[in-house]
Amino acid sequence: MEDLDLEALELAVRQQVLQLAGAAVEQRLNADTSDERGSRTRCGCGQEARLVGRRSKQVNSVLGPLQLERAYYYCFSCGHGFCPRDGHLGIEYTSLSPALTRMVGTVGAMVSFQEGSELLTELAGVAVDAKQVERTAEALGEEIAEDERHCTEPSDALALPRTLYLGMDGTGIPLRAEELEGRTGKQPDGSAKTREVKLCTIWSAESLDEEGTPIRDEGSVSYSAAIESASTPDTAQQPSAFAQRVWRETQRRRFTQAARTAALGDGAPWIWNVVEEQFPGTIQIVDRFHAKQHLSDLGKVLYGSSDPRASEWATQRHEELDEGKLRVLVAAIRPHVTHCDEARRCLRYFWINRKRMRYPKFHAQGLCTSTGVVEAACKVAIGTRLKRSGMHWTVRGANAIIALRCSKLSGRFQDFWERRSERLAA
Repeated sequence: MEDLDLEALELAVRQQVLQLAGAAVEQRLNADTSDERGSRTRCGCGQEARLVGRRSKQVNSVLGPLQLERAYYYCFSCGHGFCPRDGHLGIEYTSLSPALTRMVGTVGAMVSFQEGSELLTELAGVAVDAKQVERTAEALGEEIAEDERHCTEPSDALALPRTLYLGMDGTGIPLRAEELEGRTGKQPDGSAKTREVKLCTIWSAESLDEEGTPIRDEGSVSYSAAIESASTPDTAQQPSAFAQRVWRETQRRRFTQAARTAALGDGAPWIWNVVEEQFPGTIQIVDRFHAKQHLSDLGKVLYGSSDPRASEWATQRHEELDEGKLRVLVAAIRPHVTHCDEARRCLRYFWINRKRMRYPKFHAQGLCTSTGVVEAACKVAIGTRLKRSGMHWTVRGANAIIALRCSKLSGRFQDFWERRSERLAA
């Protein structure tokens, strides 16, 4: 028997089926002339537009290219021509079908634009070049960002746990040179190479491991982030842009309805400012790892990074921190403040955050004391997509992809798409 190439046969049959399906869809849409609403319809400017015939448009779809015929109206008052059916079909201002737009948005959120183009060709047999993937994904991300600002309805998919955690952090992403003009940074010449993305994440951790440490509940993490400020000018009448973002996310997750809430951060003042302004009853916890890192860094400054005494000193301070002996810890730092700037900063850090470092008490209450979820969020939601080698973003493009990616990773992309489809059909 002659050998058959199963893969080639499958691909050939699949291509034939798609072509037949595409032809059927094209024929059905073109046979429908109900978009010819008499000879006139209302233009967006409010005046009447006249039917001047039908126009052809090629649309790329998951079934292949479609040649669609639509009624074309022209407004002699404002000089605008349009096809009403384009809006209903979701192809206004684009040559991609809604299904293909959704696929492009998915790959654009997860991988680079070039990789997304290659995946579409390999897995779906659809040719969309990298530039079109970029334009489509960013446009979709901007839609999601706008939708996020208005849609704060809680999701019914997640039950309300007893305890909800709110974490906040910032991570830098590389931007194009023109986006950084006039900004100061950490480069030797004082210039900046990055802008900071402010991120908030909410999760639950109801179960405990053998040591009594909370374990993050699978599927409970949601994200929201953007390049925006967390500071509020004294003259401002509203919270900062990021504070408003945090509030919207907490509304979606019913954060304030939980029996117990806790906020975790690395100790940055802007984090506690947001918490105190919006969630005054929330327990505030400094991430234990960051607190210990401050002590390790100070040990190296005091004794030198290669001196065993640095590690010994830091280990002793770590134990005191874990045991809640903050007075002993502070007493060990204080003798060094007269001759060491790092010691002064460290002492101030622990003194200001002392009530946020009651780790034995937090542990006894079954609370998280680590921002591992937040650290992972910075990597998963931001770093793995926007901080790859050679990438340099515009603020607009970065925020669009961040919105798109957070929507996907938070399990909200389907809800957005349903709302989008309803708007287009209206």
